[in-house]
Amino acid sequence: MVSKLKTELAFFRKQPHNFRTLILTNMVYALVGPVIDTFVSAYIMRSSNDPIKVVVYQLTIYTGIPLTFLLNGFLLRRFNIRKLFSAGMLLSGVSMLAMMSLKTLSNAGIGAAGLIMGMSFGFYWANRDTLVLDVTDDSNRNYYYGLETFIYTIIAIVMPFAIGWFIHAQNSEAHVHTAYLAIVGIAFCITVAASLICLRGRFANPATKRFIYLRFHPLWNRLLLLALLKGLGQGFLVTAPSMLIMTLLGDEGSLGLAQTIGALFAAVAMYVLGRVTSPEDRIRIFVAGLLLFLLAALSNAILFNAAGVILFMFFLLIAKPLLDLAYFPIQFRVIDIVKQIERRSEFSYILNHEAGLYVGRFSGALAFLLLAFYFSTTIALRYAILLIATIQLLSFFVARNIVRTGNSLAPREIDNQGATLHADDALVTRPT
Repeated sequence: MVSKLKTELAFFRKQPHNFRTLILTNMVYALVGPVIDTFVSAYIMRSSNDPIKVVVYQLTIYTGIPLTFLLNGFLLRRFNIRKLFSAGMLLSGVSMLAMMSLKTLSNAGIGAAGLIMGMSFGFYWANRDTLVLDVTDDSNRNYYYGLETFIYTIIAIVMPFAIGWFIHAQNSEAHVHTAYLAIVGIAFCITVAASLICLRGRFANPATKRFIYLRFHPLWNRLLLLALLKGLGQGFLVTAPSMLIMTLLGDEGSLGLAQTIGALFAAVAMYVLGRVTSPEDRIRIFVAGLLLFLLAALSNAILFNAAGVILFMFFLLIAKPLLDLAYFPIQFRVIDIVKQIERRSEFSYILNHEAGLYVGRFSGALAFLLLAFYFSTTIALRYAILLIATIQLLSFFVARNIVRTGNSLAPREIDNQGATLHADDALVTRPT
């Protein structure tokens, strides 16, 4: 066992400096993830007892993300990508501090905190995706995402349980609020540490080119449809676990325990899959993730009790990393292909991809709000996830078509199309 760990560590050390720096940066920042993804939503639920406020918070986050992606494209012309990447991590801490400082959780205050968090996500993900494209290629992306998902999942075991236990141990509401403040303060310090690690990287900015277009290669349009379907799930799943657990289990201690179930198995599975699978296995991994997501939704819809929440969390904690392990390499492989065909900056595709995600996220959150408004929040919590999981099964057909089409594009076809640009695209930034 020890020799195996040494072998894996040696394999990691063989990776380029920027590869290792990016992994370490994301590993440290991942410690903040459970606070952002779950416990901020739980704080809103505890303080307001209103799931709609949680969804409002999420919608403002989703609105801030694409706007900041766009702003990031212009800022990359003036600032080093390391600084913008670091700024995104620091802003997440600022957003949580802003939320904790609110005396009353009004929609305006929640919206402002959500917008700041959306900006942090925008800076973080726009630059993270750009850096991943730069430090990986199609041959090692399974390993990159397998390793990263392994780290994230291990953290998802420890952090929610520790934070949930810490909050649950408080003996009064005033002490609970103080506990939240302490958690947010520690999280902010972690964002500072992650930013400092990032600054050690020797990352170069992407080429300064025009990055906003209205028309794309048909292969990219199919990827946008896949992004919309992915966003549909994200629009509700970021806050669904906390709302379900606070509604059906009742406190953050149970929340932390439920987050832990199944995560250890998922962590080991993701690392092994990342090490041993090839690009040809991505569709099978993707299908497994979709089916587990459907099982999670069915468990919640059929039972809708404490046992249903635990099963929901168990299947979801395995489904999400499986889907990501397949999705991101597929996305970046498509970018590798179409940027050669259209001779465009890779950031133009990262920006456009975020627009596809935003449409899906907004639609997913809107589906919950409509069910809550016309029926009840109980109906929304019980059936919105099942509706979304069923629709997401369509992702299999889209992803399979994308992979087949991408594999069929011969190098000669790419070379022939390389000089062809869309003359009627909107010119927003001057080419250099």
